[in-house]
Amino acid sequence: MILSCSNICKSFHEKCILDRISFHLEENDKAALVGINGVGKTTLLRILVGELEADSGNVAIAKGKTFGYLKQNAETDEKTTIYQTLLKVKEPLLLLEEQIRQTERNMHGASEEELNTLMELYTGLTHAYETGGGYLFRSELIGVLKGLGFSENEFHTPVHTLSGGQKTRVALGRLLLEKPDLIILDEPTNHLDMTSIAWLETYLLNYKGAVLVVSHDRYFLDKIARKVIELDQGASASFTGNYSQYADKKEELRRNAWKAYLKQQQDIRHQEAVIEKLRSFNREKSIRRAESRQKALDKLDKTERLHKPQDTDAEMKLSLHPEIISGKDVLSVSGLRKSFDHKPLFFDLHFEIKRGEHVALIGDNGTGKTTLLKIINQLTEADEGELRLGTNVTIGYYDQAHQVLHDEKTLFEEISDAYPYLDNTRIRNTLAAFLFTGEDVFQKIATLSGGERGRVSLAKLMLSRSNFLILDEPTNHLDMISREILETALNHYEGTVLYVSHDRYFINKTAHRILDLSNGTLTGYLGNYDYYLEKKQQLSPETTSPTSSLSSFGHIPVTSAAKSEWKQRKAEQAIRRKKENDLKKLEAQIQLLEDTISDIDVRMQHPDVCTDVSELQVLQQEKEEAEESLLSLMEQWESMASFREEG
Repeated sequence: MILSCSNICKSFHEKCILDRISFHLEENDKAALVGINGVGKTTLLRILVGELEADSGNVAIAKGKTFGYLKQNAETDEKTTIYQTLLKVKEPLLLLEEQIRQTERNMHGASEEELNTLMELYTGLTHAYETGGGYLFRSELIGVLKGLGFSENEFHTPVHTLSGGQKTRVALGRLLLEKPDLIILDEPTNHLDMTSIAWLETYLLNYKGAVLVVSHDRYFLDKIARKVIELDQGASASFTGNYSQYADKKEELRRNAWKAYLKQQQDIRHQEAVIEKLRSFNREKSIRRAESRQKALDKLDKTERLHKPQDTDAEMKLSLHPEIISGKDVLSVSGLRKSFDHKPLFFDLHFEIKRGEHVALIGDNGTGKTTLLKIINQLTEADEGELRLGTNVTIGYYDQAHQVLHDEKTLFEEISDAYPYLDNTRIRNTLAAFLFTGEDVFQKIATLSGGERGRVSLAKLMLSRSNFLILDEPTNHLDMISREILETALNHYEGTVLYVSHDRYFINKTAHRILDLSNGTLTGYLGNYDYYLEKKQQLSPETTSPTSSLSSFGHIPVTSAAKSEWKQRKAEQAIRRKKENDLKKLEAQIQLLEDTISDIDVRMQHPDVCTDVSELQVLQQEKEEAEESLLSLMEQWESMASFREEG
């Protein structure tokens, strides 16, 4: 066991946030901490790492074990570059490198006696360097930076000049390279694009230590979690499995709780009817029987009466019906091009959207997804191309900046002023669906956090009479319950939807079709995110062009030059992948030999062996042969690893 959390309690302003929270993590556990916004997840993490003191309870980390903690917005203002900041993590190896080089310099001109001493020192230093990963840490560092979405052109950018999201990615990279026994991550995917999130999933899955993560990215949790710790109304419960398995189990428990509650209510009503009937007989024997039954019922009230289960869907189920039905052709885009500072963002885009389609626009950060949405919504002009909206199409637009809100208004006024025909119940129910209940509806917009403003904007859009919803990252800042409400609402929506999202679980639940914007062009896939992944893995430059999957709803023309460039890029990527695979195989062989040599050293020190000269000679011969093979492999590695620096 690496972490034990026992009976943790915490209150703020006499309000209990955490009530006797208990769970534990084993050394290789991959666990998710889930619960609605405000339930105390971040508070619990801060208690676990010692940033906040619990009112009562104990947190214990196994002796000699280390942990690393990534906050939601873990910014760093280092004056060094991105590369140098992460390189500091490997300072012990850098120190060993310098000691090795200094020892090599000292060997020149040394006497025989001094040389023997230096050779012993040199052997110890190089052994420590090898076992500490000295030959691999630079390539590992580069791999982490690229995995987190930094290009090599950004490696030498000073950290203090980066955006908040970029600084958080630097902090995450530094934490991963530190390799603590327990990694604690609070919303690590917030500032990552899909490619980087997929990389992080693989990294954490293969991580030798334990991981505890808070995230609203349910797809991410499905991939990495093998245990789910739930916080609900101050209490905790642990479930085996990933997020979907946890959700299924929760639904089963909820159904069973409702069945038990309804059965007990039925039994209570039956007993009350019997008691009333017995009393109506007005006889001594029947009255005694009625009193006996009443005592049993009173006892049930005190000890065994079940509380009505909380139904997360009971407050509100959004129903979205466009007031006006649009024509069959909702949007047609042809020849669209956009550049910034003379650098092309995308070019020659062609696609169509039909009535009733739910289309997800995906792609890495910086590919132009939000710009494309703004062009469609006529907030930004394209450099070239044509965009046509169909008959009776009315757009409802949700943007990440939430610019449609009025700071001086309350939440209730924001909705009621925009939609004066709605009654109070409809307004309150809609706000409740996005977690604004009771007196919350009378807060001023100006007092809300970014996440709360996003929820109000989304609630406002859901009530509009639009028949074409354009949504830019609609699930950002929503907790899991709100996301599920939005998913249900969109799946029952009879209009048309185009949205940008990094939430792969959300895309899986709501998308009919996917447009992948990368390298300045669009590729289309009929299906949800899992189908997109499956098809993308099947596609290869030898058999399929990047536009072939658009055949069922229109092609994206690609010039001969673009095709040639694409093929060349794919060929280079294939060569690089082969080199990378060969290098990984070589590194695995090196690791195997290093383990063999370490194993021989351990065997040579065993009491039964170190006194047996013949056995020692055999082991020494094995060790020399292994070291000779290792030296040969290291020479191959040095020549092959250079392509990483070149790439």
